[in-house]
Amino acid sequence: MSHRAQVWSALTTVYIVWGSTYLGIELAGETIPGTFGAGVRFTLVGVIVCGFVIWRRGLGALRIGRAQLASAALVGLLLPGANSVLFVTEQHVPTGLTSLIIASVPLWILLLRLGVGERPDTLATLGLLVGFAGIVVLVQPGGESGPIGYLLLTVLAAIAWAVGSFLSPRIAVPKDALVATGYETLVGGLVLLAIGLATTSPSDLDPSTWSERSLLGLVYLILVGSVVGYTAYAWLLGNAPLGLVQTYAYVNPVVAIALGVIVLDEAVTLRVVLGALLILAAVAIVVRRESPGALDQPGEIVGSDGHPAQLAPARRS
Repeated sequence: MSHRAQVWSALTTVYIVWGSTYLGIELAGETIPGTFGAGVRFTLVGVIVCGFVIWRRGLGALRIGRAQLASAALVGLLLPGANSVLFVTEQHVPTGLTSLIIASVPLWILLLRLGVGERPDTLATLGLLVGFAGIVVLVQPGGESGPIGYLLLTVLAAIAWAVGSFLSPRIAVPKDALVATGYETLVGGLVLLAIGLATTSPSDLDPSTWSERSLLGLVYLILVGSVVGYTAYAWLLGNAPLGLVQTYAYVNPVVAIALGVIVLDEAVTLRVVLGALLILAAVAIVVRRESPGALDQPGEIVGSDGHPAQLAPARRS
């Protein structure tokens, strides 16, 4: 297989796998308690990633300092914590709409950069305004959009993920992306697991009450959404232009919307279409303008979450 074919094969994998994780989250959350399910997911992902690091490099590769561990824990609480919110909100908000709100993460990161005195490209800043107009269109109560409280909670999840991505290159997280991801998902998962066990009634934790498709959804999130998706993305970062890799930011919502319509019979309203056009256009502007020359060079891991930390929308690890 040629290098070009390998790139597009991996890119198609990221498009489909990460776009489909919204459906996986919705299915898992139908009968599995949200915080507990997210805790199980990320704890197992952390164990798998750390196990892979040990297998390939030995136990010593996981040795990090206290400051790095604390930083990884903070990012882990923000990123998996934000993702765990979707286990709850997607029971009330359509998956396609959720994916569009989460696609706004690069816009929130750009806003954070402006807040600390950085001066991004003028056109990228204009894209920020266009994107927030799209969010305003989407986050309206009533109709098929779901209760306003859950819509705002989804926006809060996007903000939390943006904060985690914004902080990761600015604090002492482990430099190795796999090690950082292993600690972040493991710590975040264990905290979520503890919260889930403490706040969920024993009857809801009985596996016999979980549906088959919820269990399949959770397994899919762990093995395919996290392991396969992250592996393909990590390979792309070292072998493909960053600008090309980042196109998943506006392809994933299209996949999520399509699966929501096909599998869950979700409606696509005119408001969703308008909001989608505004947000995806804004993300395209921000990604392109904030990645000068990216199409001429391979990508690189900047953020410890596996994304270029200042640009990346939420990874469905």
